[in-house]
Amino acid sequence: MMGLSGRKNVASDMHLKRRKNGAPDPSLTRWRLRHQIRQGDIGYLTYLHGITYAKEYGYDQRFEAYVADGLAEFARSFNRDRDRIWLAETSDHIVGSIAIVRHSKAAAQLRWFFVDPKYRGTGMGRRLLKRALHFCKQRRYRNVFLWTTSELIAAQRLYTGAGFKRTRKKTHRIWGRTITEERYDLDLRNG
Repeated sequence: MMGLSGRKNVASDMHLKRRKNGAPDPSLTRWRLRHQIRQGDIGYLTYLHGITYAKEYGYDQRFEAYVADGLAEFARSFNRDRDRIWLAETSDHIVGSIAIVRHSKAAAQLRWFFVDPKYRGTGMGRRLLKRALHFCKQRRYRNVFLWTTSELIAAQRLYTGAGFKRTRKKTHRIWGRTITEERYDLDLRNG
């Protein structure tokens, strides 16, 4: 698990990637978004989640298996009219992702929201979230929900900024640690 000094180094690295005027390094703003799944995407997303969450939060291999199971099911049951995944990439490398998965006729689940640590603070996360919520509205979902963990503070700020409300919490031992999972819901009928 990354300690406070490790988190400070990550934050310090982000500051090095910003110009003096506070804007992100221009090289980090050159990425494109696609929503077609290509060969290798499912495995690579699994890898990115597994390696990043192990390094930053100490999650074990069971987290990677959890991500792999969900992504595999998504690929098997994909319905292009109701499901969507967006992949942010640069130089043919995935550096961000978000997905909407049909849960019922009226509800969708937001999943696999990921921004490569080098690209955090560039607006990528906000753009991915905006695209996903726009898709939900287009498809006339009435509710979108997600599960996250209490330690993902920046993501929680994005969710609440978009109107999500925390509706549930549960603390348990999972992925090699004691973790508090949190559910957030957004009623799309009010906006």
